[in-house]
Amino acid sequence: MIVLGLSGALGHDASAAILIDGKIIAAAEEERFIRDKHAKNKFPYEAAKFCLKQAGIKPEQVDIVAFPYGEIPLSTNARWHYAKRYWYAPDRALDAIFNGNRRFRRNRDKSLKLMQELGLTKAKFVPVEHHLAHASSAYHLSGFTEKTAIVGIDGKGEYATTFFGYGEHGKIHKIKEFYDPDSLGGLYGALTEFLGFDMLDGEFKVMGMAPFGDASKYDFSRLAKFENGELIVNTDYVNVVGLRRYKENGKGYYFTQKLIDWLGPKRSGDEIDDPYIHYAASVQKLLEDLALQMIDYYLGDIIKETGKVAMAGGVALNVKLNQRIIAMPNVKELFVQPASGDNGTSLGAATYAAHLAGETIHKMQHAYLGPSFASEECVAACETHPNKPIFTKVENFPQKAAELLAEGNPLAWFQGRMEFGPRSLGCRSILGDPSYPGVADRINAQIKYRERWRPFCPSMLDTVAEDILQTNHPAPYMTFTFDVNPAWNTRIPEVVHEDGTARAQVVTRETNPRYYELIEHLEKLRGNAVVLNTSLNRRGEPMICSPTDALNMFYGCDLEYLMLENILVTKQKTENKT
Repeated sequence: MIVLGLSGALGHDASAAILIDGKIIAAAEEERFIRDKHAKNKFPYEAAKFCLKQAGIKPEQVDIVAFPYGEIPLSTNARWHYAKRYWYAPDRALDAIFNGNRRFRRNRDKSLKLMQELGLTKAKFVPVEHHLAHASSAYHLSGFTEKTAIVGIDGKGEYATTFFGYGEHGKIHKIKEFYDPDSLGGLYGALTEFLGFDMLDGEFKVMGMAPFGDASKYDFSRLAKFENGELIVNTDYVNVVGLRRYKENGKGYYFTQKLIDWLGPKRSGDEIDDPYIHYAASVQKLLEDLALQMIDYYLGDIIKETGKVAMAGGVALNVKLNQRIIAMPNVKELFVQPASGDNGTSLGAATYAAHLAGETIHKMQHAYLGPSFASEECVAACETHPNKPIFTKVENFPQKAAELLAEGNPLAWFQGRMEFGPRSLGCRSILGDPSYPGVADRINAQIKYRERWRPFCPSMLDTVAEDILQTNHPAPYMTFTFDVNPAWNTRIPEVVHEDGTARAQVVTRETNPRYYELIEHLEKLRGNAVVLNTSLNRRGEPMICSPTDALNMFYGCDLEYLMLENILVTKQKTENKT
């Protein structure tokens, strides 16, 4: 059976994913193809075309098209809860009651139109509730065979913001959902805006800022509480709509004037300063504390039974929260879907629909699910690029890459299939030697053009991971932070954050042999089997997809070395073209 998943219902992070007989064949975000960050208000036309091409199938062969947005009956609590909690915006409240599925109908029509444009004439259209798609992307792909606790936390889907349930024998069971505006993701997003960042991207920055602050300086408990099994977000301050929104320069935000009156003016600029670092620490602590209380309340008994947890939703990308979940009593293993945001719902909708159709879903083995390009295609891109790149073919290119890193150079590393999800995992990466002083600042200032206080992440070989991270918990996707062994702090200082943690990727030879080989060579040269790894893109741009994208970035920043498969591109005039 062939199932194609399409996402884009919420106006951002459109993507496509394809399964054949329950196995992931391809998945990719639309933004990477159209070069528009988050692909706002787009549907995944290019991503879907890629998936079909990668799978080697014709559109008429697709059996099911799954879409992660469902129809919510008035008989359920979701729409009534929304109306009650948004009483101060009567147009929104009444609309939820009398026209509560308008978005579903709009998305359904857009999906059917896209199916027609792609030639998917024989496929059955299957809508999947947004949080069931998140849940499936985590549980069905975790590989867990035991009864598994399932956590889904994000801003919101149709109306739901939070999902607690469990998976057993392939079936997902709901235990509890919370509904908008009672949303931890919405609360965190509102504070993200107050701290001067954009939603969708800025949450990572708040998380990175938090370790510089002291959460004990400010009590943020007034913003939300969890009591008697219910989450209540205080809409006098955050996650608001309509006239309650604070407005500045004609733009409305998801927080109120009352928040400004309490905490002071909205932050701006790239520097971290007092009191905003403490606000970041406080909202991070509030998120962690409330999430842990909710998980324990609804899933504690299930976790105690088997120790397995699967998690997705945008908040699942909060790696500090995930570290605390792993540390909970009785948790043996946490699987976080690497594409936990709405980009991953195409994959979740596909797996859920495939399961309903009787398929057994295979474990997700890696996130290298996007396009790849042959060496010849890289050469062709160089030959036709207007900057007339200087390039040469390298025989042992992982070794050459390690040598460049060992000399203190940042390196753009482009090889294999593009990653699915927001993390670069060694195929579309900018690399540095984390033992080389100043390399992180150099990458920030000259290449990434991002805030200089934000941390970089380590990719490390599985042979040293347990010693560095002081645990053998699986970590293939950079979805957790770990406390770094103090003995390593001075060995790899460029990838240890302010609080002594690192958001690590453990690399195995089986999943990425060339990246593994590069790190092995670097270990021989510098003594550490660790490389600094950040995504191959500039600030505000999507991750690089094609060789031409990589070259455009290369000539738009101060990078001096780019490895396109086995083709080394350099700005040094001493190289000879071959």
